[in-house]
Amino acid sequence: MKPVLSKVFNTTLVFNSEMQKAIFLVFLTLIIAFLPGAVYADGGLTAITVQDTAAGKQYSVTLQILALMTMFTLLPAILLTMTSFTRIIIVLSILRQALGTAQTPSNQVLIGLSLFLTFFIMSPVFTKVYNEAYSPYVAEKISADDAIEKLKRPFHDFMMAQTREDDIALFARISDHGSIDSPESVPFSLLLPAFLTSELKTAFQIGFMLFIPFLIIDLVVASVLMAMGMMMLSPLIISLPFKLMLFVLIDGWALITGTLAMSFVT
Repeated sequence: MKPVLSKVFNTTLVFNSEMQKAIFLVFLTLIIAFLPGAVYADGGLTAITVQDTAAGKQYSVTLQILALMTMFTLLPAILLTMTSFTRIIIVLSILRQALGTAQTPSNQVLIGLSLFLTFFIMSPVFTKVYNEAYSPYVAEKISADDAIEKLKRPFHDFMMAQTREDDIALFARISDHGSIDSPESVPFSLLLPAFLTSELKTAFQIGFMLFIPFLIIDLVVASVLMAMGMMMLSPLIISLPFKLMLFVLIDGWALITGTLAMSFVT
């Protein structure tokens, strides 16, 4: 029998391409992977059943719908914690603060740019998930459990490549996890907080480097105004056009987006 998930994709939801289906499946199966084990145990929800078949475990339609509905509430958290979105949005926010342009670009523009950059950077991960997990599952070549395991591996490899060993050791020590033999054996319970901590540190390092040239311009303008006795005039009013001119002359947006994309290359 064709998997129920594929029927939901083809009849209920509208997608423009197979890749969009794969991206949707990524977040859906991640929710299934982290559902509490009590849901599957005897004495849980009576409408949820798990049957052992020759192809592996088959989950009831109720369980799949439950995972689908839960996904929409946890999708923002997954996007923030398991992709490149966190680093990008922090760097762009610091850049806006360094320019001194208040709410320009607006939050909606920064979030939109961050989302598109995130999908651009994560496209190799989504492609790998599509080829190794989604396509075989829809073709009924692997079971749902195998698809989930194959889906988790690309995300695990991506986060491990961006996570510092010190951060993993910190959370392993806090949780009394013990020694870790290899990067592949790092569980998601340790990798997720370590990945977020590393992303925050990297984002603030990039933001610090961005702040320096604009800070120098502010200091120079403030010194000139003080030397001229114009203490009542705000240096920000004078320095803003110079900072915008410098940012435009060096093609700042292309430079920042390119640097952010290259920072994830391993």
